[in-house]
Amino acid sequence: MRLHDYNYASEGAYFITICARVRQPWFGNVQGETIQLNDAGRMVHVEWQTLAMRFPQIELDSFIVMPDHIHGILCITGDTAPITLPQPSRGRPNGTSRGSIGRIVQAFKSITTNIYTQHVLEHGWLAFPGKLWQRNYYEHIIRNEPDRQRIRDYILGNPSR
Repeated sequence: MRLHDYNYASEGAYFITICARVRQPWFGNVQGETIQLNDAGRMVHVEWQTLAMRFPQIELDSFIVMPDHIHGILCITGDTAPITLPQPSRGRPNGTSRGSIGRIVQAFKSITTNIYTQHVLEHGWLAFPGKLWQRNYYEHIIRNEPDRQRIRDYILGNPSR
C-alpha cells in the first residue's frame, strides 16, 4: 500500500523489493550463504545499475539480486527535477509520473522483461508463463540513517537467510 498523499517523486531514500511472478527462481540460486547468479540474474543486476543513467535524479545504494526477487535502495536526489505529467495519462497507474518511484520500477520491470524475452528466443533461457515480475512491488520510505543502515545490512545478509 502506498501512502495516500505522499509524493513518490520527492527527494528521499526508498527500499524497493520486486518479486518474480509466482516466486520462480529465474535469476540463479543460493549455495551456502552466497548467491550464484545465472545469465538472467546478471542481466537484472546490470539493468538496475543503469537506472541512474535513465533517471539522472536518482542514486543507487545497496542492491542484490536473489533467485526470485531483488532488493535495492534507490535515492531520489532532486539534482534533476523530475517532470510530472499535468494530468494522469490513460493506462498509467497513480504514482507513476515521470521520475517517481512507480515510474522507475515500471521502467526497470519493462526493460528486464523485454531483454529476458529476447534471450528466451535467442539463447534458450527458461521461458516464463505470462509475466516475469509480479504485478506490484514493495517500497519503504527510509526515514533516517539508522533505518538506511539496517536495510543495507538486511540486503547484504539476504543470501544467508
